[in-house]
Amino acid sequence: MRGYIFRRALGGVAQLFLLLLAVFVLVRVTGDPTDLMLPAWASLDDQARLRESLGLDRPLPIQFAYFVVDATRGDFGNSLRGRRPVTEMLSSRLVNSAKLASFALLLAVAVAIPLGVLSAVHRGTPFDGTVQAFAILGLSMPNFLIGILLVLLFSLHWRLLPTGGMGGPEHYVLPGIALASFVAASLIRLVRSSTLEVLDCQFILFARVKGIKERVVIWRHALRNALIPVVTYAGMQFGFLVGGSVVIESVFAWPGMGRMIFEAVVYRDFPVIQAAVVTIGAVIIAVNLAVDLLYLRLDPRIRR
Repeated sequence: MRGYIFRRALGGVAQLFLLLLAVFVLVRVTGDPTDLMLPAWASLDDQARLRESLGLDRPLPIQFAYFVVDATRGDFGNSLRGRRPVTEMLSSRLVNSAKLASFALLLAVAVAIPLGVLSAVHRGTPFDGTVQAFAILGLSMPNFLIGILLVLLFSLHWRLLPTGGMGGPEHYVLPGIALASFVAASLIRLVRSSTLEVLDCQFILFARVKGIKERVVIWRHALRNALIPVVTYAGMQFGFLVGGSVVIESVFAWPGMGRMIFEAVVYRDFPVIQAAVVTIGAVIIAVNLAVDLLYLRLDPRIRR
């Protein structure tokens, strides 16, 4: 078991290094940030001095080495646009996005697991067809459209919830539902297909032959084995929700990572882009490692 954990942790470190390399290269492909920082009438000497002050005049391998060393210490420099420490900008935005992503993921899981299991148990019935239609609708509708419709109904028409911003629990409801819609729809289909596969296994038939109650067979034996792909998908989605909710954060004026990354890409703010992408990647790697450890709990055979 310890060897398994060590191998997974070592793989996570390797993935993080490759992520640092990919971010460093791809960010610089977008162009020179000094083109946007200087006025159109700036001379070549002005541009050279600015590049030197930002460390962009060094050879790329030297820049990458400094970038890796600073990243391991949590130092990503200052924002080229805001002239503030990137870590300071990142900390508050990351917490805000993590809060919204956690609420959305919990909401999606709470809806998807019961509906997916019941849809598999009652396959071919009108209930199964209704759940499948709900899942297809959630997959086909863009989450920003769902967000706008929610604002029109619950905020502007019925005046029950705020239109946007970050505050009390009521501010999480609309963006959380909009963000959870696609994840919940995907999870419903995944839970259903995984449960159907498990229900056809021999150990489920054996449990029924032994006279175990049907609800115990479904919710304890079948669901536990069906959750392994579901846990994998949910863990991946959490990382994507943290950094990939640009549109939802814009619709609801949520001060999170998505808006910050979008603005940094527009202004070629290298330190902010690098720090944000590396942080999101580290979150995804850490979540995947936690998912691998959870596998050991769900399926003890993995320990061997």
